Amino acid sequence: MDRMTLKARSPLTGEVIKEVETAGSQEIETAYQKARKASGRWGETSPEDRVESLKKIQSTIVTKTDDLTDTISLDTGKTENEALMADILPTLDLNKYYIKNAPKILSKQKRKSPIHFRKNKSYVQYSPMGVVSIIAPWNYPFQLSMIPLITALAAGNTVLLKPSEVTPLVGEEIRKLIKESKIDQDLVHVLQGGKEVGEKLVEINPNKIFFTGSVEVGKTVLKNAAENLTPTSLELGGKDPMIVCEDADIERASNAAVYGAFSNTGQICVSIERVYLHREIKNQFIDKIIEKTKKLRLGIDSDSDIGPMTKPEQADIVMEHIKDAKEKGAEIKVGGERKNQFITPTILTNTNHKMKIMQEETFGPTMPIMTYNTINEAIELANDTKYGLNASIWTENQNIAQKIARKLDTGNLYINDAVKNIGNPTLPFGGVKQSGLGRYHGPEGLKTFSHTKSIMINKNKGNELNWFPYTENKKQTLKTAIETLHGDINPIKKITNLIKLIKKT
Repeated sequence: MDRMTLKARSPLTGEVIKEVETAGSQEIETAYQKARKASGRWGETSPEDRVESLKKIQSTIVTKTDDLTDTISLDTGKTENEALMADILPTLDLNKYYIKNAPKILSKQKRKSPIHFRKNKSYVQYSPMGVVSIIAPWNYPFQLSMIPLITALAAGNTVLLKPSEVTPLVGEEIRKLIKESKIDQDLVHVLQGGKEVGEKLVEINPNKIFFTGSVEVGKTVLKNAAENLTPTSLELGGKDPMIVCEDADIERASNAAVYGAFSNTGQICVSIERVYLHREIKNQFIDKIIEKTKKLRLGIDSDSDIGPMTKPEQADIVMEHIKDAKEKGAEIKVGGERKNQFITPTILTNTNHKMKIMQEETFGPTMPIMTYNTINEAIELANDTKYGLNASIWTENQNIAQKIARKLDTGNLYINDAVKNIGNPTLPFGGVKQSGLGRYHGPEGLKTFSHTKSIMINKNKGNELNWFPYTENKKQTLKTAIETLHGDINPIKKITNLIKLIKKT
C-alpha cells in the first residue's frame, strides 16, 4: 500500500485547504510493532499511574482549545460554538471522569461464592487487552476520536487511530496534541488514510477494534474482524424518534425539536430524525417550530447557528431524501433548498413510512413529522425501523413516559430533552438492532476495553467434594445439598442439613 495524499477541502468553498500524507504499509506495520511492544509496559502500569498521562492530555486540550476550535470548524464547516460544545467539552468531561474514577472502576471486585465453595475467595479482575484499532468518523472528528482513545489508554491499552479521511486536519491536530502532551509517544499512533488504511487496521490483528460510522461499513468491519475473532465495538447510525405527547410542554419541546434536528446541520447519530406528534397539538407545535426554524442563521462564525454540510456526498443523500418524500406526498413547510454545501433546515409534514426520509438515516438538517392518535400507535411507529440508537419522549406524566420508555427499542433514551445525553460521561452509550454493538462511556466503557478475569482462591487443605473417587455416600451428600439449597423444606431441617454440609465441605 503506497503513500498517497488526502485533500482537506473547505465545506464552504470546496477548495483544497491542505494536503495531508497518508500512512503507507511500512508506517502502519512499524506503528503496530511499537504499539505492541509498548502495550506490555503500559499494561503493567496501575490505573493510578495511567491517569497521570490522562491529566497531561487534559491540560494540553485546554491549552489548545482555540486552535482546536479553529481547526474543527475549518475542517467540518460546523460553527465555533458547535465545535466547543459538542466536540471539545464532552471530551474533557469524559477524560475528567476517568481521571477521577478509572482506578476504582478497574479495581479488583470481590464476589460471593456458594456455601459449598465456602473456603474459596472469589473476585473479578480487569486487565488490558493490548493494541486497539480505532476508526473514527467525520461528523465529530475530535470527540469521536479522542473519547475511545482516552478510554483505551485508561484501560491500559495502546492505540492505532485512523481519523476520517474527510477531516484530516483534525487528525493532524490530534497528532500534535499527543506529542505536546509529552506522554509516551509509542502509546498512540495516528495513521491518516482512507478505506485501505482502515482495512489494514482491522487485518493487522489488533486485540480490539472500535469503529464509528455507517451501518454498511460497520458490517464490513465486523465481517473482516471475524477472520481473527477480534472483539469489535460498533457505534453506528440512528433514525431517532421524538414522541411528543398531548400534555407536553410545547414551548420547550419545540425548542428541543429545532435544536435536536438541526444542530451540527443534522450530522449527528443521535439527532432527531423523526417526530411523532399527538394529533391534538399538531397545529400549535408545527407553527412554533416553523417560526423558530426561520430564525436560524446559516454560516460558521460565532453568531451563526447552522453550518454547511461537511461531506458533499452526504448533502446529495439529504436532497434525495427530501425529493423522494415530496414525490410521495410530503409537504415542505420550510427549507428544502441547497446552495453549495448549505442546505436550509427543512420541516416536512404528511410523511409516512414508505418514504426514505422516515426509514433511512438522512444525517442532515431535516425534520419529518407524522401524527398519531394513541400512545401504542406512537410506540409502534417509533419502533418501525432497523435502527435503535436514541429516542426522546415528551410528556409531563412520568408514568406515561416510563411506559413508553420500557417499550421503545433503543439503547439510549431522553425524557423531556434531546441529543445531549450522549455527553453524559457516566452513562454507557451504544445502540441496539443495526445501530451497533457494545457500549462506551461510563464504567461499562472502561470494561469494554478490558479483559474480565474471574479468579477463585481455594484455601482448603483437604480433599474436595467433587474430586474422585465417586461413592454412594458422596451421591447422597450431593442430593442433600440440592434439596437443602434449592428445595422447599422445613427451616429446622434446612439448618440441620447445612451444618452437616459445612462439616463435609
